[in-house]
Amino acid sequence: MSAGTDRTALVVVDLQNDFCAGPVAAARYPGDPERLATVAANSARAVETARAHGTEVLFVRFLGDPEHQGAAWRHRDAALGKRPKCLDGSWGAEFHSVVPAPGEAVFTKYACFDAFLGEGFGPYLTRRGIGHLVFAGVFADVCVDSTARTAFQKGLHVTVLRDCTAALHYPDEEVLRFMGRVYGARVTTHDRPAVWTRLPEHLERP
Repeated sequence: MSAGTDRTALVVVDLQNDFCAGPVAAARYPGDPERLATVAANSARAVETARAHGTEVLFVRFLGDPEHQGAAWRHRDAALGKRPKCLDGSWGAEFHSVVPAPGEAVFTKYACFDAFLGEGFGPYLTRRGIGHLVFAGVFADVCVDSTARTAFQKGLHVTVLRDCTAALHYPDEEVLRFMGRVYGARVTTHDRPAVWTRLPEHLERP
């Protein structure tokens, strides 16, 4: 990693009501709803830990209004009977268990999975010299994975907090193992800040 890009940021992905709580989340998530509650609680703890350690926290949110959807997205929803989630201005789109503090950056994805497709996310990382992203939020095999994949391809180091995320379509451990193998992601837990609030020294400089 080059000098000037050794900062770490915790990225909280789509921790919103329609994905984590209420009837929409319950109907969509195939596992135990308590798993989502645990993920949200641990993610909130990770946010507080990051702030206490001086690690920047970035929030990413999803808006799925039909006017934001591309043709393929609309076709998929029609074919599978999916209804749009996290509509702008709705309770479902509000953050769940976390609230961005004044000055913390919030990035919006308009009917897309990857935070790098939202306005300003990539340039912000560059401006801030952030070269290591730590991921919390949902879902591990959808938006977390999509953003981590692009981050890796852009040369950023990736860490995933296993107790702060859950997969939607595949077993959690299978998804985390994939990310470790393909992106070199470190996988740890929120209660080990010495591990994730910074990169190992051998990665900080070339």
